[in-house]
Amino acid sequence: MTSSRFVYVTYIRTTPEKLWQALLEPEFTRRFWSEVVFESSWAKGAPWRALIPDGRVADAGEVLEVEPNRRLVLSWRNEFMPDLKAEGFTTVTWDLEADGDMVKLTLSQGAGGPESRMVAQMSQGWPMVIASLKSLVETGEPLAATTKWPEGY
Repeated sequence: MTSSRFVYVTYIRTTPEKLWQALLEPEFTRRFWSEVVFESSWAKGAPWRALIPDGRVADAGEVLEVEPNRRLVLSWRNEFMPDLKAEGFTTVTWDLEADGDMVKLTLSQGAGGPESRMVAQMSQGWPMVIASLKSLVETGEPLAATTKWPEGY
């Protein structure tokens, strides 16, 4: 079976613990991810969801694997765009690997079907979100382009 897959790797000057916190805690996510906050217990098998500032659910799924400060694997489905929701679930993985005074962050998203529209859409958004995360963690300021939820969505 052919699959769609997106992989993004970057290095962030921080510790795995601080990066893990920035990826999951609302006080950080809302700053670098267009005011989005996540809700979950972050335990294996737990549901998770990403909330848009107006309270709608942007994305949701299940925590498939969790190794604090090292790895998080989620089933991921868009909930507010009907064509993407109809595509079903993809899998998003964050791998964090300490490397001296940095963390190698590898983000991957994959789907079982060929030419996943969800993966194609997210592959356009992930680089800016991760760049803003990197900026926030390293400098205390996210990229301005990612601080507000885009109008019309």
